[in-house]
Amino acid sequence: MKSLPKEQFIVNPRGEKTGVVLDLESYRQLLEDFHDLRIIAERKSNPKFSSAQFLARLKKHGRL
Repeated sequence: MKSLPKEQFIVNPRGEKTGVVLDLESYRQLLEDFHDLRIIAERKSNPKFSSAQFLARLKKHGRL
């Protein structure tokens, strides 16, 4: 059996793409990627620290 493409385009009578149908796995991956990007954007203003500072914090809190 031949598998379907991961996306199928909906076109208007002039042949212009107006929509897309995704398989469920592709849709879920897009949602996950969007969620990850949103978290990155939200955390962009958080204070930054070096890996040495990070390791020191882990040791201080008994996690390393």
